[in-house]
Amino acid sequence: MLTGKQKRFLRSEAHHLNPIFQVGKGGVNENMIKQVSNALEARELMKISVLQNCEDDKKTVANQLSEGTGADIVQIIGNTIILYKESKENKQIQLP
Repeated sequence: MLTGKQKRFLRSEAHHLNPIFQVGKGGVNENMIKQVSNALEARELMKISVLQNCEDDKKTVANQLSEGTGADIVQIIGNTIILYKESKENKQIQLP
């Protein structure tokens, strides 16, 4: 679980990032969770965009991705979800 100070730091780090994944009509599935998990291992911090045609609520999508990958939800702003998971082998971000 992240503290408020850590979330604030991660939000500032994620500001310049572009969304890597898009969740659309199909919603979240096992394949997407696997790909997001691999991307989090490589990057630690990432943005995911929820498209207009997604049938699920953005909070539901964020919770499904968080539970499936073991990542922390940093922020949900607009239709964008920011996820963070500390990398085991490729640690790049030092949390305050």
